[in-house]
Amino acid sequence: MKKDIRSYGYDELIQEMERLGEKPFRARQIYEWLHVKLADSFEEMSNLSLKLRARLDEEYEILPVEMEERQISKLDGTNKFLFRLHDGNMIESVLMKYKHGNSVCISSQAGCRMGCVFCASTIGGLKRNLMPSEMLGQIYQIQKITGERVSNVVIMGTGEPLDNYENFLKFIHMLTDKHGLNISQRNVTVSTCGIVPRMRALAEEKLQITLALSLHGSTQEKRRKLMPVANRYDLQEVLSACDTYFEKTGRRVTFEYSLVHGVNDRDEDAAELAAILKPRNCHLNLIPVNPVKERTFVRPSRKNALNFKNKLEKSGINVTIRREMGSDIDGACGQLRRRYVEEETKSDES
Repeated sequence: MKKDIRSYGYDELIQEMERLGEKPFRARQIYEWLHVKLADSFEEMSNLSLKLRARLDEEYEILPVEMEERQISKLDGTNKFLFRLHDGNMIESVLMKYKHGNSVCISSQAGCRMGCVFCASTIGGLKRNLMPSEMLGQIYQIQKITGERVSNVVIMGTGEPLDNYENFLKFIHMLTDKHGLNISQRNVTVSTCGIVPRMRALAEEKLQITLALSLHGSTQEKRRKLMPVANRYDLQEVLSACDTYFEKTGRRVTFEYSLVHGVNDRDEDAAELAAILKPRNCHLNLIPVNPVKERTFVRPSRKNALNFKNKLEKSGINVTIRREMGSDIDGACGQLRRRYVEEETKSDES
């Protein structure tokens, strides 16, 4: 099998070129083609000899991340992309445009095995982990398609990043490498449903990325009803891991809380949530749940969501309601991919 050259870090690529009998500067040239000029083929690498390009093509491959579908919101310019991977698996990415720059939300896995009951991404389970090159490839393709630079990256798309820990960690180092896109670590956010050992391991890396915990329940019992991962890790364990992350990195943790009407948006939920968060230097992001046709969950009204937010603010909690973007396109994470898979299945059956 050919080697996935875009998943090699800068120093690793130097070692590979030395193994081929090439000088280190060749690695620098190739790395620049892959991660700055965003080349998708060895043919594009015009300052390499034909012989070296042929050798590279024999031993390595640049795993394709190809756009299958693109949706553009008429409301706010949000772009949603469906990408096809080399083995036919489909993943989603989203480009959100802000005054401070372009933010891209990427997937870390094809599918997800975490089973959160309000999420479309987990329907159908996990297909496989993404390689670092495939995580980077989503960003690279969006930059090439739009002709615009990405300044912020959020790993909150399909999949649980910490369930693909080694590949995710390598991706972060390559994304922020000065030889590549050189995106600041402070402009990167990773979301997790709460895999405690990996959260603690990430804290020890002492990176400057933001950790966002998918909380969604104000008690262990309420969280367990929404998130199967809570059957393995107690809420107090998860919160302790968040505290460790803050202590080790100095980075304030963000708590994500999907508001589900009649499930976790009552006054008692707000009071319990305030009690959890008040002792912590953190930010709470309220997310009115996106309706998913396979689920029965309903989002609260705007009035109820604001009422919930106000109760938390009165308790001294730093809280926002996440700005809804791309509401006129397949909004919920995993919806576009899910629709595509369903259509392909119907086509195959007919």
